[in-house]
Amino acid sequence: MDEAVEARLKAYVIDSNDALEFKLARSEEDLENEETSFSPEMSHQVFGDSETIFGYKDLKVKLYYSAGWLETYLGMTYSEKLQKGVYEGVEPDDVLGKMTDKLPPNVHDNLDSFVKTLVKDDNFRPAGELLHSFSVNDNEQVRHFEVYKADMSCKDFREYHDRLQTFILWYIDAASFIDVDDDQWHYFNMYEKYASASGNPRYGTIGFATVYQYYAYPHHTRPRIAQVLILPPFQKMGLCAHLLKAIYRQYIGRNEVKDITVEDPAVSFQRVRDYVDAMNCMTLPSFSRDLLMHNFNKEMANEAREKFKINKRQARRIYEILRLKMTDLTNEQEYREYRLAVKRRLNIPYKRELHDLRKLESALRNLDKKGNVAIPPAEQRIQTLEKEYRALEEDYKRVIRRIEEESEQ
Repeated sequence: MDEAVEARLKAYVIDSNDALEFKLARSEEDLENEETSFSPEMSHQVFGDSETIFGYKDLKVKLYYSAGWLETYLGMTYSEKLQKGVYEGVEPDDVLGKMTDKLPPNVHDNLDSFVKTLVKDDNFRPAGELLHSFSVNDNEQVRHFEVYKADMSCKDFREYHDRLQTFILWYIDAASFIDVDDDQWHYFNMYEKYASASGNPRYGTIGFATVYQYYAYPHHTRPRIAQVLILPPFQKMGLCAHLLKAIYRQYIGRNEVKDITVEDPAVSFQRVRDYVDAMNCMTLPSFSRDLLMHNFNKEMANEAREKFKINKRQARRIYEILRLKMTDLTNEQEYREYRLAVKRRLNIPYKRELHDLRKLESALRNLDKKGNVAIPPAEQRIQTLEKEYRALEEDYKRVIRRIEEESEQ
């Protein structure tokens, strides 16, 4: 393909993240309101690693949901489409086909038919058991939210969940749809309760979490939080912390639950988890200031697990956060002792790896085999360790700032 042709074709390449437009429509007016639109964080799970769409100019792909039932509309507009056959072997992408493959059946391809479904939200009610209700002051407006726990036996919930889980494609990396026929999955869903134009109560979808109940020997369970998502229009309101607290309430009081784990948590969710766990552990005697200024101990691990089902690894992390909170950073000795305590913990995997490498080196030598075992120099490890520590301390400080802001309210 010559350079001139290649240059012309580049005009038909668009960033798929920019082309996609999402909405959670509560009324017909939302469809014309740019402020109700939001974009994906990623699109490679549908459009490939390059996250591009080829064959169109001024492309806009519209994926709209009704706020309650999540009735779905998919459509697209463009100013120009590359015609088939103009260039041999070059064809525009089947945009709607790629997206339809990821969506459940009965997606609307006509906007008017989608608009007619919005009235159905008058009759939408969350499935399952109400676990938690709360209010948030958002720019001097009081908004009301509820969290429900549901399962696939709830009327119409399977179809609702099929539509809801499509959001993970755009916001959770390496996402996959779960096996809804496995009854070990638990579903936690958050909604905003608001008044319709007629004054009647309505519910709008806000986000969700899925939790899998793993078996733990000999007769325990170990719930693992797998997917957590607060949809973009409702982020930065503290809602994820409320969703996590609702999940905790479901499991904390159960003797058969050993502890609660999280599957490969995103950085943003780990901060929320740290905040909620730290607020809880601050109420425990073993996490008092006097004890925090010493090393992490079994009493802390045991009490965190018994009272809040926090696993040992996370309990150690919370100890480090709360000890940093209590540490006088202007006191050189106190701050140094804190840094050394954290670095010793961070250095444990490296020491194990170093031990294994030296054993391998010794074994090769005893067998008279030549081979170079790459043992990193100590100076390199010191630099890496300092970088790890600084990043961790900054994360901890963000959690501490949120705790302090909460205390001031």
